[in-house]
Amino acid sequence: MEYKNRSEKPIGMVNTNDLCHSHSEFGNTDVRKVLAAKPSITDREIEYVNDAIRHGWGEHCYDYLNRFETEFIAYQNSPYGLATSSCTGALHIALASIGLKALDEVIVPDITWIASISPIVQLGATPVFVDVERTSWCIDPKSVEAAITPLTKAIIVVHVYGNLVDMAEIMRIAKKHNLPVIEDAAEALGSEYNGKKAGSIGDFGVFSFHGTKTMTTGEGGMLVSNNKALFDQASIIANHGRDPAVPKLFWCEQVGLKYKMSNLQAAIGVAQLERIDELVDNKRWIFEHYKEYLRHADIRMNPEREGCKNSYWMPTIILPASFTLEKRDAFIQAMLSKNIQVRPFFYPVSSFPMFSPVLDNKVSLSLYQRGINLPSYFDMDELDIEYVVSHLKEQISVFR
Repeated sequence: MEYKNRSEKPIGMVNTNDLCHSHSEFGNTDVRKVLAAKPSITDREIEYVNDAIRHGWGEHCYDYLNRFETEFIAYQNSPYGLATSSCTGALHIALASIGLKALDEVIVPDITWIASISPIVQLGATPVFVDVERTSWCIDPKSVEAAITPLTKAIIVVHVYGNLVDMAEIMRIAKKHNLPVIEDAAEALGSEYNGKKAGSIGDFGVFSFHGTKTMTTGEGGMLVSNNKALFDQASIIANHGRDPAVPKLFWCEQVGLKYKMSNLQAAIGVAQLERIDELVDNKRWIFEHYKEYLRHADIRMNPEREGCKNSYWMPTIILPASFTLEKRDAFIQAMLSKNIQVRPFFYPVSSFPMFSPVLDNKVSLSLYQRGINLPSYFDMDELDIEYVVSHLKEQISVFR
């Protein structure tokens, strides 16, 4: 694979042609291994981290953190931003900022990772699980409006796997019912809805920089907002409840939280953000190659809404209707036996033992049984993709 617009070569990068086959005294052994995901770390990230370690103390202890927040909100075209230790922490801050409390309800998609839900429960409120669209796999606006009650406090939407929620319809519903919208864009950095970055449309947007994501800070997250009043409250809550307008050292106005990102993590983030266009472009390059190689296969892949841009964080296939959950799991094991790390589609969160299954969420219940995430990371080459596709097609024919 040619590294488009790249001045640095990823650390540990080897020629994958050399990995296709190795010889041993027992004969030829296929040792190609294709990971589900991994970050791209270059000399630039190491340089910035070393600088933060050497000089980022005392009066410079937040230099990279402040720079990262400033440059991230510029990329997002959002007026306010706060770097956090995780996306889950960012969501916790957002929900606390709107005053979420016991007996309140928050409408959420059934297809997402538990991190979108946990802060709701931690604050004593109730998640109301609604179904997703068959086409986008994202929250269904019709299901959202049908679920609104006098107890509804907010709507959380999730741009799953890089796919985009129908934000125009969600914002129409939210305005009609005077409800804040929180965009969980953990998996959609670089996706764009009608020219606007995912995460920049709702009252809050939250992002993840976990090591599996398109860009990373090791662990980490970001909270962005278009609402100054809500963001001011978020800034107080995020700093132990200290109000910057009150000039008292170690004085707290309320009980707050602490999810601050470290300056060292932010140094990685600054370097990654300088490469964000190539990181997103590469995700799209990988997806388009999968799409081309699988164009005749009996599967569905991530959609891209008209007028929008999908960053395709995780290329995903929906297997034929003949696949059961047992077949899907056997399919995954067969791919793993070929050193191809595929992942299962998210389970409906309502099916977890701490919740009650929502049997009316029929699309969610159907998708998870047949969905599989394909490998996608920066230094995948075309041979890796061909290797995945060849075994993918073989296993589809075996299990269907």
